[in-house]
Amino acid sequence: MCGIVAYIGDQQAAPIILDGLTRLEYRGYDSAGIAVSEKKTVRVARAVGRVRHLRQALPKKFTGTSGIGHTRWATHGPATEENAHPHSSADGRISLVHNGIIDNAAELKAELVAAGVPFTSATDTEVVAHLIAAVTAPTLEQAVLEVTKKLEGTYGLAVLDTEHPDRIVLARSGSPLIIGVGKNGTHVASDIAALTPHTTSVVHLEDGELATVTASGFTTFTHDQSDTSRPPTEVPAESAHQELGEFAHHMRKEYWEQPASAARALKGRLEERFGTARLDGLNLDARAKRAIRRVKILGCGSSYYVGQMGAQMIEELARIPADAEPASEFRYRNPIIDPETLYVAVSQSGETADTLFAIDEIKRKGGQVVGLVNVVGSSIARACDGGIYLHAGPEVAVASTKALTNMALSFGLLALDLGRIRDLSIADAKRIIDGLQAIPGQIDEILRQEDRIAEVAKPLSASASLFFVGRVRGFPVAREGAQKFKEVSYCHAEAYQSSELKHGPLALISAQLPTVAIVPDDELVQRNVGALHEIAARGGPLVAITHAGVDLSGLTAERIDVPKNEVELDPILLTIPTQLLAYHAALALGHDIDKPRNLAKSVTVE
Repeated sequence: MCGIVAYIGDQQAAPIILDGLTRLEYRGYDSAGIAVSEKKTVRVARAVGRVRHLRQALPKKFTGTSGIGHTRWATHGPATEENAHPHSSADGRISLVHNGIIDNAAELKAELVAAGVPFTSATDTEVVAHLIAAVTAPTLEQAVLEVTKKLEGTYGLAVLDTEHPDRIVLARSGSPLIIGVGKNGTHVASDIAALTPHTTSVVHLEDGELATVTASGFTTFTHDQSDTSRPPTEVPAESAHQELGEFAHHMRKEYWEQPASAARALKGRLEERFGTARLDGLNLDARAKRAIRRVKILGCGSSYYVGQMGAQMIEELARIPADAEPASEFRYRNPIIDPETLYVAVSQSGETADTLFAIDEIKRKGGQVVGLVNVVGSSIARACDGGIYLHAGPEVAVASTKALTNMALSFGLLALDLGRIRDLSIADAKRIIDGLQAIPGQIDEILRQEDRIAEVAKPLSASASLFFVGRVRGFPVAREGAQKFKEVSYCHAEAYQSSELKHGPLALISAQLPTVAIVPDDELVQRNVGALHEIAARGGPLVAITHAGVDLSGLTAERIDVPKNEVELDPILLTIPTQLLAYHAALALGHDIDKPRNLAKSVTVE
């Protein structure tokens, strides 16, 4: 969600920080700000809206070689200039930016107000600035240490002090911070995308660590002041920011990248000779995989829905009980952690806070967890015992397309791997391998129907509400389709099992409520078509995402045909048209497609 960028070195800080904030715009935010230090003074500028509004608000002379910047997604208090970061102490000595939520901020603020400290914002962050300023300590590090011991909740902090202008002090608890070592200074960001234009040599601050960054380097340490400094690691160049090129929006660019990104996800991972998948990153040998008795998949939003697709594939191919649940609910129900269960954490960014907390709960109770993530070196990737990198490439649009498709492909690989260790025959395995290899080309076939799908999307955009329906393999596709549609079009969309329509939702069917139906050519095709007839009999407009062999005679329906694959893999392809429907509906409505209101790409708070 919120983004942090900081720099200290021998260059002017403001242009570097503003560029970094621009590269973090995809995370979602509603205001931005910057503080720059020069000659024991700190100047602060803030603005509501986009980073470009902040650029316009900067004074002509805004110089200094160290500084901090922030993009804010409102939690405590509305999106106003007063609530934008950085926040400063009453005397102006301390300025800081903060990602996360301080749970005990109200209690701490009450103590400060009682002591006569004036507040200028409604944020929890301002509390931290005043607390640090109130500490009598010989160093900024010791002041930050003392204050963080009082904080409950999550935070990533970057702190400037006019009395110690040669440094920026960082602190992390549950919210990511990354240090980048450059030729002309030291960089800090909450996301790798802000660092790669300047350096690919980074250190990820671990949970509970603090750091001091200077123009010449950095040190990291714990709350007991034990030194934890370690050498930087290199991050892949593919993490670099991506330009739009010929496309108007990142979402469209990214769904057109899917044939290539899907091919990357499969490259080197299919063992045709043995009819299996090569997933060395799981760090599980055949004996350990054979010992798995259940698979539990955890994700949020689209990652949860693709987890349901994955659970279906694992049950069908590996014959292991599998299910998915929202990571955001997992730890709050006091889950039973089974040592014979493989837990799979799914996240595009690798920084999703709810999923990280679920991983912590699993590991605390002795479970084994692997990750499906897109960002190398991310918090989830480092917290898991192993995993599968998605290799989707950078994804900027809030609504996930290519990363989601690569998640589904990765589940296909995992299901194949686990299946071959059990009872999946070599013949069936080769059938699945052939199907996986066909997917990149079949995605391209679907994308070439874009003009037709855009025509179908326009009347849907005029509807106040829609149903997305599917059965068994098709239901997670319907759930993801509804998610995409409401994310970017802001039209209400709800997913139901086709079999459940007659148990209540059928009462809502009318000429004003269209239904998008997922109708694969599988063993349930006649029952799915029967549900469409029930809808049509009540005057409901229909869109069918289906296969060419499915007979829809007698129905008035807009039809989108998807290339046929193996029944276990068909959901991957059936999902692609839902991405295009959502995009073109939002385009018809004139929405900000890459940055939907109230949403963020990387949700780093609960």
